[in-house]
Amino acid sequence: MQTLPLPEADPAATASVKDWLDRFAACVRAVDYASATPFWHDAIVIFGTYQELVRSRQAWIDSQWDNVWPRTEGFAFDLANTLVLASPDGAMAVAVTPWNSTGFHEDGTAFPRPGRATIVLAKQPDGRWVGVHSHMSLQRGVPQDSFGNRLVKAR
Repeated sequence: MQTLPLPEADPAATASVKDWLDRFAACVRAVDYASATPFWHDAIVIFGTYQELVRSRQAWIDSQWDNVWPRTEGFAFDLANTLVLASPDGAMAVAVTPWNSTGFHEDGTAFPRPGRATIVLAKQPDGRWVGVHSHMSLQRGVPQDSFGNRLVKAR
């Protein structure tokens, strides 16, 4: 049985999703929860390094963001290697993307902290994307714990 090609997003949707990723990553780098929350649905369901399954944006902030964002720096998605898939009607998109950040050992020395993410986005009536699912994980062999200590800019 032959399968259809991957449902890759058209160039406009791809650019829109990559812009969303870039703007969200800026919030992570700034440890700015207040600016980041509108990117995500209130009832989001996620998986992550620190949690097997989390339901709700606030639970995600409490369990994942608080354990990662202030303890790392330099977070960025690798947009050149990001694949964006989309539903035929353009109402949903999936970003499959590597990311990079810097972690810190207990003695303060930095280490590369790369990972990968799958993010499911739903297009809202006003045309903006809102994340409804995220699965972010570290690459194999990368220490899970980071001991940076940056302040949260805004909750």
